[in-house]
Amino acid sequence: MHNEVTKIIKEKINPILQEHFGSAEITEINDGVVKVKFLGACSSCPAAQYTLEDTVKAILMEEFPEIKDVILDTSVSEDLIDMAKKILNKDK
Repeated sequence: MHNEVTKIIKEKINPILQEHFGSAEITEINDGVVKVKFLGACSSCPAAQYTLEDTVKAILMEEFPEIKDVILDTSVSEDLIDMAKKILNKDK
């Protein structure tokens, strides 16, 4: 299912988000719940939750009736955490 959902995100959802300089990717699918992370401008947009509900969730649940919910993954990447640690420790 992961590959099929990724395909729909690339073909139907990301073109919409790219109009606002953003995109989306799946971070997890577990027990019918899809976790989506916004990238680019969408990652810090105050309307991200509305975009998730009105666009991403609507499209995915229409394409895949077995999906129970789509939620926003707001976790911070390990790369960003490592970069912040280096800055705080003044590593180069």
